[in-house]
Amino acid sequence: MRVLIADDEPRVRSALRLLLRQESDASEIYEAGDGAAMMRCVSRKHLDLVILDWNLPQVGGYTALKALRAAQPDVAIIVLNSQSETRHAALATGADAFVSKADPPERLLATIADLTI
Repeated sequence: MRVLIADDEPRVRSALRLLLRQESDASEIYEAGDGAAMMRCVSRKHLDLVILDWNLPQVGGYTALKALRAAQPDVAIIVLNSQSETRHAALATGADAFVSKADPPERLLATIADLTI
């Protein structure tokens, strides 16, 4: 599974990368700290999953989701955000799932498993 972690916080990206390497079948893990880096990765790599921070710099969640869907319509997208109020907007915009940054890591892993089976 090829995964892109798009989050502006290096500590979050690092923790997610470590979690994915230890607990998932991710074979390739890419990182982007802003919208431009996310789109460069999306244009160069065929991805299976994107973990997207709703507040990614240079693009908002709505714009990022629309760009991801246009570039790779079949990619699974999990929106990750600390504000649970974002859930409705993310799902209505086209995210496959929403996970709060406050949720335990097992929640993200279960969501990934559900989307990639």
